[in-house]
Amino acid sequence: MILKKEHTILRKLLRRKPVVVSLCIIVLTCLLAVFAYILAPDNTPYANRMIVELGARQPGFSKQMLLVPKATPPQHGSKLYEWFNGTPSDYQLLPVNAYHFSGNDLVVQHYIDDGLEDTLRYSTTGLLPAGQQKLSLAAQQQYLEKHRFKTIKFHLGTDRYGRDILSRLLVGSRVSIAVGLVAVILSLTIGIILGSLAGYFGGITDNIVMWFINMLWAIPTLLLVFAITLTIGKGFWEIFIAIGLTMWVSAARLIRGQVLVLREMEYVTAAKAIGISDMRIIYRHILPNIAGPLMVIAASNFAAAILIEAGLSFLGFGVQPPQPSWGLMIKEHFNFLLTNRPLIAIIPGIAIMLIVYAFNILGNALRDVLDVRDQN
Repeated sequence: MILKKEHTILRKLLRRKPVVVSLCIIVLTCLLAVFAYILAPDNTPYANRMIVELGARQPGFSKQMLLVPKATPPQHGSKLYEWFNGTPSDYQLLPVNAYHFSGNDLVVQHYIDDGLEDTLRYSTTGLLPAGQQKLSLAAQQQYLEKHRFKTIKFHLGTDRYGRDILSRLLVGSRVSIAVGLVAVILSLTIGIILGSLAGYFGGITDNIVMWFINMLWAIPTLLLVFAITLTIGKGFWEIFIAIGLTMWVSAARLIRGQVLVLREMEYVTAAKAIGISDMRIIYRHILPNIAGPLMVIAASNFAAAILIEAGLSFLGFGVQPPQPSWGLMIKEHFNFLLTNRPLIAIIPGIAIMLIVYAFNILGNALRDVLDVRDQN
């Protein structure tokens, strides 16, 4: 019966084209977040590879790069670790306009800006790995041309520091999805516990919980998040906890109201009469019957958490550089809206708009589908 009901709900949702589009956006964003470092052109940690000569370039810009080995190679972790945290690069990228070989040296025209360049000279043996340094001069030059020059295309352009926007957008999606997930789990967990206890037992328990809820309800959400953030600190996990601890109030109020109605139902009275414990009644007989409103709250809180995180990052209280966040990307480049490079700030704004739109549409559709007054 439960599976049949879930199948009916899913079928009703899929009949609505906006819901299908929203589900596609949500699923695609989640997949991009999971495989961000595999898909990102810049798979270094936080997609933070800066090429200052290429700052604020338009989408589709491409440039030839010389891969110069770093003096101190970075330490690498396991494949699984680098899949989740990025792969440190062994090379520095130097944009070049042209190059030629002069004896044992490689001479490059270093690109600085449009119409501005300088000449740099590198020893060919210094650019080669140890196993290739004994090759003939012609073989060394051929190896360098094949393995040390690379043309990179920036599909969405670069930011003011010369970082690839597409890569930071992909890695930044992890923050939005993670903050929504953590905030929903925290808010629903606290809301279910306090709301169900207040609604079921009533009396002094209800008075205490409602006093606490009303007190927090009177404080603006952003101010409350600021207070928590200043207490526990700024950072990746701290912002998740701060948002989650401020979003449980609405969930607790709704759950309390639902439990107040259900505790008077005949099946709850019968369960009490045969000696079933209160906790078992709440867990097994009341909470399953408010699963619909809980799903609506989850979708709504997910969208709200993404917006709050973006706002906090924009104000400097959220995720801290160099870790990418869509809100932080807007903060770093909002002044470009008044220049001829507005896409640097518009692109992350569009990403926030799409994912919030998707969760809001899904939440509204769940509310309509699960409304018993609309069922035949």
